[in-house]
Amino acid sequence: MKSSVLAATAVLPAAVLFAAGGAGAEPGNNDEPAAAAEAPPPPEDLPPPPPEDGPPPPPEDAPPPPPEDFPPPPAEAFSVGAWGMPAPHALPPGIANERGMQVKTILVSRSISEAFPQVHNMIGVRPDGQRWHPSGLAIDIMIPNSGSPEGIALGDQIVAYALRNAGRFALQDAIWRGTYYTPAGPSGRGNGHYDHVHITTFGGGYPNGSEEYLQEETEPAPA
Repeated sequence: MKSSVLAATAVLPAAVLFAAGGAGAEPGNNDEPAAAAEAPPPPEDLPPPPPEDGPPPPPEDAPPPPPEDFPPPPAEAFSVGAWGMPAPHALPPGIANERGMQVKTILVSRSISEAFPQVHNMIGVRPDGQRWHPSGLAIDIMIPNSGSPEGIALGDQIVAYALRNAGRFALQDAIWRGTYYTPAGPSGRGNGHYDHVHITTFGGGYPNGSEEYLQEETEPAPA
């Protein structure tokens, strides 16, 4: 029993010395790994840098670039014919005798002669109890086969043509098949006129020889 106590007493100082030596050991002898450093946040999504030889990209709210310079369109693109309308041209004398007519009545005569080749006879200045024909303000367009469906349709087309061009013709009225027409539309009954279309203008004065009569109707006559 005494020998066991002595052995324990001998071992104790050595253990104390070992512990003391461990307390004074270098920190570098610690085998535990150091805590990992906190990872940096991911970079924001940025546009790629521009190439070194090019301009920087415009900001998202920048105005659009100016349009490229293009050569002007050819002059033909602005011509009247390019838009499906006949170009103005000088009208030759019509089928009516123009002696004593005023200029707007002459324009009506020439325009209808060209637009309606079915017509073969017109009467301008003639004796009459009213002043319109003797003064060169009126013209009668004689309708072939005026009582037939074709003749009636032709007269209707001529009246419609005159009304469409009322401003250019200085139109006062037209009479056809018992109806009196003005630029505002039918306005009453006109006596007779079943074989011809009667057209009256405001005249515009008598010609002096320098006039030019152009075909530039607001709407072309039906084909």
